[in-house]
Amino acid sequence: MTPDNHRLMIKAAKLYYENDFTQEVIADRLRISRPRVSRLLTEARETGIVQFKVAMMPGIFSDLEREMEARFDLSEAVVIEVSDPESHMTVARELGAAAADYFRRTVHDGDVIGLTWGETLAHMADNLPYEKKQNVTVVQMVGGLGDPARDIHATDIVRRITQKLDASMSLIPAPGIVASLETAALLKSERSIEQALQIARQADMVFAGIGAPVAEATYMRDESIITWNELGTLIERGAVGDIGLHFFDEHGCLVPLELNERIIGVGLETFRDLARVIGIAGGVEKRPAILGALRGRLVKTLITDLQTAQHLLQSAP
Repeated sequence: MTPDNHRLMIKAAKLYYENDFTQEVIADRLRISRPRVSRLLTEARETGIVQFKVAMMPGIFSDLEREMEARFDLSEAVVIEVSDPESHMTVARELGAAAADYFRRTVHDGDVIGLTWGETLAHMADNLPYEKKQNVTVVQMVGGLGDPARDIHATDIVRRITQKLDASMSLIPAPGIVASLETAALLKSERSIEQALQIARQADMVFAGIGAPVAEATYMRDESIITWNELGTLIERGAVGDIGLHFFDEHGCLVPLELNERIIGVGLETFRDLARVIGIAGGVEKRPAILGALRGRLVKTLITDLQTAQHLLQSAP
């Protein structure tokens, strides 16, 4: 390259990147063609005359997110710093707020949005603004669990988000878990429930909490969902976590239990098969569950806290 071409390249680069001139203006100013301006700018980048550096900001963990995406083959990882990583309530509240931001960015007109249940999703619903969407349907992925009056109940979360989007909704008019296989089979054969489950299996994206079989879990508060005996059996058989009350092991495989057949909701394979399942979970007690869900490809996007993300990267082979 001649000194004149080198000089011209630098001049074009400065006009473009420092003065914000368009390529057309630069071409006119330097009396050269626009294609030549484009070639000069390309050469300036390729030869290192123009170099780009993305400035990082406190509280933004882009490099860590990119490492998570590569390690676990995720579509996206969202990592936030929570104010008290040791507090389950704080983690759920602040991850819920981050999930609401993700929801607003990614939910578009015409989407079918699936929801599971739990505290984190309840906080996501709390943080969503009223923002009308066209032809959106919000669907329940698992029947009602626990006290219907509580805001973590699946039906309540679906209704609240439906109201905020001015959307349609599809509810599963049944408990999330029933006492016998016979009752489960009867309910699943009901036309309204069968149709609701079919809609849920076709969701465009699903926002799912990831649970852990621990004494502090929401479903253990009064044994109305899972009994202490059932919890002990789950742990003995290697369960580390659940999505929609379907328990999986450290590899993300379904733990074979009679309990699975008593659940009124989509199966674990539905979460594995859907292209966009957003797992929202963090905190010390849920780390084995999150790792199992990632290994089993049960979630394709993860929203979690900084300490959990660092632990997952250190724990994964």
